[in-house]
Amino acid sequence: MTENEEKIGYKFKNMAFFEKALTHSSYANEHNLQSNERLEFLGDSVLSIAVSDYLYRHMRKINEGDLSKLRAGVVCEQSLAAAAKRISLDKMIKLGRGEELTGGRTRPSIISDAYEAVIAAVYLDGGMDAAFKWVIDHLRGDIEKAISGRGLTDYKTELQELVQKNYLGDIRYILIGEEGRAHLKKFTVKAVLNNEDIGRGEGKNKKEAEQHAAKTALEALRKRNENL
Repeated sequence: MTENEEKIGYKFKNMAFFEKALTHSSYANEHNLQSNERLEFLGDSVLSIAVSDYLYRHMRKINEGDLSKLRAGVVCEQSLAAAAKRISLDKMIKLGRGEELTGGRTRPSIISDAYEAVIAAVYLDGGMDAAFKWVIDHLRGDIEKAISGRGLTDYKTELQELVQKNYLGDIRYILIGEEGRAHLKKFTVKAVLNNEDIGRGEGKNKKEAEQHAAKTALEALRKRNENL
């Protein structure tokens, strides 16, 4: 088992899957290789069904809407990037020189994409059971945290309540960026308070991007005024 395999907790029969999972498109373009984008697409689905299966089996009294919220809290970009950093996956990603120089190694979107690609690599190498085990072993803490309620912060609602309570004005969200192919979209949203840009966020859909923008906005407002 290689050092990187030890860090992620899985030994590959075919290392090519793992190597491709770590290959960002910027590196692939520079070296005429295949990137991890197709693996990310597959891994996103494997991740979703693994977490859905776990929640379905362990949360028998929760309705569909709440199950969806729980899952969303676990599989969001921010959560996956944090999980990836726990196993040092961010340090393993192969980036092109330009992407490396512009801080790509710290971008949550790149890190979370690689995490999903690794899930797909485990799935292709060891099958669904291996992939399910890997996902749950690594995300069980996040899932339990979400179930307990500590991982379900609705930043948009929290921001709206703070703004209204303190008579700060009107908050709105504006889509300022949309890039990527249909199945690999990245959205960028800014939170605007009285025409002032107070926070930005990225996500795989508009709702996720808005939540991240709201979180950034909350942090900015509380930094300005500790009493908020």
